[in-house]
Amino acid sequence: MALYEHVFLARQDLSPQQVDALVEQYKGVIEGEGGSVGRVENWGVKSLTFRIKKNRKAYFTLMDLDCPPSAVKEVERQMSISEDVLRYMTIKVDAHEEGPSAMMQKRDDRGDRGGRFGDRDRGDRGDRGDRGPREDRPRRSRDESSEGASE
Repeated sequence: MALYEHVFLARQDLSPQQVDALVEQYKGVIEGEGGSVGRVENWGVKSLTFRIKKNRKAYFTLMDLDCPPSAVKEVERQMSISEDVLRYMTIKVDAHEEGPSAMMQKRDDRGDRGGRFGDRDRGDRGDRGDRGPREDRPRRSRDESSEGASE
């Protein structure tokens, strides 16, 4: 049998119990086709980048599947019919990841990514050429700038 990672998005106005019921329903379909469901992660309600069927947020759920392709096809068919499921995606993988997925790890555990623009200072921009940071440039006073305009 093949290994898959399956993620689906459910409407935000469902209760957590209803989302769990959807997971159990799809687990039953997979097991009925002779497959098994490994890890199930509920990522909770997250904001969507763009509206999907007039929804701005959705429940995200990940399921690790070990099943034949016919079981995946049947689950996807049922999800396409369901009004509670906004989107779904199934990816075939060589092996399931051990431990929590990247979405479940804390940002602190991912390592230091540096500042907003990498390791550079906020004032040191590479696109300024030889001009350097603003603090190093000499400043003209208002009197100097007005003298040139009056002459």
